[in-house]
Amino acid sequence: MSVLIKRGRIITAADDYVGDVYVDGERITLVGESLDMDADHVIDASGKYVLPGCVDPHTHLDMPFGGTVTIDDVTSGQTAAAFGGTTCHVDFVIQPPGSSFTSALDDWRSKAEGKQVIDMGYHMAVTDLRDGGSLEELARLPEQGVTSY
Repeated sequence: MSVLIKRGRIITAADDYVGDVYVDGERITLVGESLDMDADHVIDASGKYVLPGCVDPHTHLDMPFGGTVTIDDVTSGQTAAAFGGTTCHVDFVIQPPGSSFTSALDDWRSKAEGKQVIDMGYHMAVTDLRDGGSLEELARLPEQGVTSY
């Protein structure tokens, strides 16, 4: 599906102007002024801001803590985020004692499977380098998409 957002106030890291944004599928493919393109859906954004999606780099969704679990799971937390303009969460993976980093990441990914509303990344909370994960395994996390800990 294609979407053409017309006449919105476009805010980027470098610019602030009135223009148009063309989205093809899930990707912005063109940004400019007075775009004349066919689209499945056209949105008149006159008088409105067109902002890039925001990233929340520190979330705790469906996370056990102190004998309880955070109130928001992936679906409820991400739905609320999407309504506020956030398009990506970086959620904390809590490594249980005695667990490898890969096992902890697999557990967190399984909690999110089929429940995601927006994009998602992970941050590893290192809790056990003695009986759980190793420095070697930690160094391999970027291969699994985890680039912060």
